[in-house]
Amino acid sequence: MTSKPHSEPSWGSQYRLVASEKWKAKSAAMGQAGTEALVEYSRPQAGMRVLDLASGTGEPAITLAGSVGAQGHVIALDLSADLLEIAAKRARARGLTNFSTQQADAHSLPFAESSFDLATSRFGVMFFRDPALAFRELLRVLRPGARACFLAWGSFDQPYWQSMMGVVHRHIGGPLLSSDGPNPFRYAEHGSLSAILRSAGFRAVKEENKMLPWEWPGPAEEVWEYARSVSVPFRAMLERVPADLWPQIHTEVHKAVNRYSDGQKIAFGATVVLASGRK
Repeated sequence: MTSKPHSEPSWGSQYRLVASEKWKAKSAAMGQAGTEALVEYSRPQAGMRVLDLASGTGEPAITLAGSVGAQGHVIALDLSADLLEIAAKRARARGLTNFSTQQADAHSLPFAESSFDLATSRFGVMFFRDPALAFRELLRVLRPGARACFLAWGSFDQPYWQSMMGVVHRHIGGPLLSSDGPNPFRYAEHGSLSAILRSAGFRAVKEENKMLPWEWPGPAEEVWEYARSVSVPFRAMLERVPADLWPQIHTEVHKAVNRYSDGQKIAFGATVVLASGRK
């Protein structure tokens, strides 16, 4: 019989919100290279109207707002009003007046046809319930010739995942992810994201893999707490861990993570997928 010890977090939405707030600075620092890579890839221009899907706490939307200038505008869209409030606070702190948020579902966008010059999503498209529907809906709201640019995770077989969730999985076995749950690695196979973009009607589709810095500015204990707090796709696996096994797992995870530490930061590195298409 397995049980979840009291020392382990609850994965309810409120806990994830608290974790997002608690770790927002260090999480943003770790994800900065991904944000920069997607912004560079998407080539925003002054005056553009941009839609950022599954924006969460606001990236790359906030960075894009700094690129499109006062004549442009960026809308950060997400299902979570709580996460969008964090994004709005971050934008206000930067004095951005060309940034707004919209709580909505990517499968049913509350915008007229041909509303945007550019669309982006960082680590969001893997979790669309019905990707074909969501991409067709995105195509609808893009202007002719506009690009949609996406950043997704590469495979599970890389340091950030293997040193933490990989350790847990080696101990308890069974499914890594729920068969009917979210899958961060949905587009890890090369060409899989391109294929669904083409089937949805995008043209001039491109895809590439890229290695990025992926650094946590703190100790192993912190990044492991963060990973357990926000990694919803692994919830079912983590909840299968017997209470008496957690101390050993913690020890092994800390050892595995510390292989990438220089004493100040943990430099995992990350393999990601960049993909784009035009209307």
